[in-house]
Amino acid sequence: MNKKNAGIALVTGASSGIGLVTAQALVKSGYQVFGTSRKAVASTTDITMLVCDVTDEASVQNLVDEVVKQAGRIDLVVNNAGVGLLGGAEESTIAQVQRLFDVNVFGVARVINAVLPIMRAQKGGRIINMSSILGLIPSPFNAYYASTKHAIEGYSESLDHEVRGFGIRVVLVQPGVTRTAFEENLTRADQTIAIYAEGRARSESLMRKWVQDGDDPQVVADTVVKAATDTKPSLRYSAGKQSGQVRALRRYLPSGIFDKIMRKFNEFPS
Repeated sequence: MNKKNAGIALVTGASSGIGLVTAQALVKSGYQVFGTSRKAVASTTDITMLVCDVTDEASVQNLVDEVVKQAGRIDLVVNNAGVGLLGGAEESTIAQVQRLFDVNVFGVARVINAVLPIMRAQKGGRIINMSSILGLIPSPFNAYYASTKHAIEGYSESLDHEVRGFGIRVVLVQPGVTRTAFEENLTRADQTIAIYAEGRARSESLMRKWVQDGDDPQVVADTVVKAATDTKPSLRYSAGKQSGQVRALRRYLPSGIFDKIMRKFNEFPS
């Protein structure tokens, strides 16, 4: 595929934020782009928007069938749809955690399971799963969200080995804190406990500050384009300076020193 016709791309969660900017960047790189949203959103001249609920297997299959019907193939999938959850780990019911995993982990798996037969028949394709620096490090009061991203890391690396022989590659993009409305749309823990209130409030305040100082979504979008177009892709792509620094610290620092840094960064007593 040349730059003027890079192929057919499908981006989940493309109605706003990182997903929208990523879809736009892929258009500029020569892809014909289909985006998804849970509710109907008007298509643009460059991006065809389709409704899809990634927690519904039939909805996902209908989406993939429609893209193939319109475009004939799928060369690139960017699994960007996801939700957050703020609160102490003890403060969420298991039912709430299951809903989180249903979107952030099983939603990714549903989309991939639907596109793999198409990519195998094509003898090629690329799947980009949106991870996070929280797929590498702990995050107090984001335990379950971080768990979903850790799960995506292990799933993606394992899957890449399984499908590489079919000409398909699975890669991870790891954004740092990014300036989006993500924190405004966070789900809150559904059984709050008073003893965690102070820590939870501190964590939320820090998150808002980090987001204000975070990377522009375009940084992530540009990283996705690189991950999509590299001839020999890496397994992981750090999106932004912060993400790269955290990845290096996690890899090279002794665990005790890293633990102290994390507690200081999150304003916990050492």
